[in-house]
Amino acid sequence: MKRRNFLAVVGGGVILAAGTTMGVVATRYPDKASEPWDKAGGPNYSEPRIRALSYAILAPNPHNRQPWLVDLSIDDQITLTVDTDKLLPHTDPFSRQITIGLGCFLELLRMAAAQEGYRAELDLFPEGSDVTALDLRPVAIVKMIKDDAIKPDPLFAYLPDRRSLKEPFDTTKPVSSDTLARIKKAAIYSTMGINNQTAQRDKLRQITHDAFDIELDTPHTYKESVDLYRIGKTEVEANPDGINFSGPLFESLHFTGILTRESAISPDSTFFKGGKTMGSDQANSAMAHLWLISPGNDRVDQIKTGADWVRTNLATTGVGVSLHPMSQALQEYPEMKAIYDETQKLLAPSGGTLQMLGRLGYAARVAPSPRWPIEAKIIKA
Repeated sequence: MKRRNFLAVVGGGVILAAGTTMGVVATRYPDKASEPWDKAGGPNYSEPRIRALSYAILAPNPHNRQPWLVDLSIDDQITLTVDTDKLLPHTDPFSRQITIGLGCFLELLRMAAAQEGYRAELDLFPEGSDVTALDLRPVAIVKMIKDDAIKPDPLFAYLPDRRSLKEPFDTTKPVSSDTLARIKKAAIYSTMGINNQTAQRDKLRQITHDAFDIELDTPHTYKESVDLYRIGKTEVEANPDGINFSGPLFESLHFTGILTRESAISPDSTFFKGGKTMGSDQANSAMAHLWLISPGNDRVDQIKTGADWVRTNLATTGVGVSLHPMSQALQEYPEMKAIYDETQKLLAPSGGTLQMLGRLGYAARVAPSPRWPIEAKIIKA
């Protein structure tokens, strides 16, 4: 090679020499997997239910599993079920977090319907539910009812720019108490806690850092994530759920063989060590935190938490603040129990269930997460 480009891999101390072929690979971006963000509410979705659903699929959800399936076989009705192949049995053994993600989906569905003058009337778990696991019974039956009195939700305007931003935050920019007070208004079902004071912020930085390390250091929980890695444009576009590793850095690492599932799983690998550094940088750059507490912990409580979480994410977007869920400390597997108990005691001392925990700060805008198109989620039309 006469010309060489060099890519420094932060955290691993590796320098990669790249020729023309790798340069082409490194420029690839999974455009197809981001199309649902651009197509939401577009002219191809004139049917009111599908139009609303085209927005709902943009909801945040654990490990980007996108576990929703919809049945449209009854006029003016949407039956939502969960794809049980998308559950996370190791990090989310009772499907609590998956249910919260379904709550995010239903709240965006409700907002999108209101934009078109429809009231989305929800009947949650009409055939009952199991608190230990989700199953094939309906999560919700949604009736779409034309209602001239329905008012659009102002938070909906921020959906195209909503992100769960995983980058380190700017530690020179504090999140003001006035900004936190504005964000707090978004929660309508849950009790929201907020903090930007140094002592508790530093305590929560440590808790979220330690919890992240436990998830990585526990073989079965870490492997659950590695199994869901989508590495490079080809994998992401073939299966746009799971954990996205695309873009110049990851395409180059994959091309050279440094980033594979086999290498990533080893605690001695460059990638594993880089993941530890990433988690530390995320946790230790938090400039504020917020959390949601529900009165109980049944499936309806979890759905309502999801509604409030996505509302909060839209509210943070509206005030220009980045939000990143860091709820590893709330996961219910044995290795996490000590931190789980500590975090519940610290943030929900008066009772209730601590359902979500996130860090807040300022960072540059990032690309949206990949999505399956709504067509892939309709099981009966």
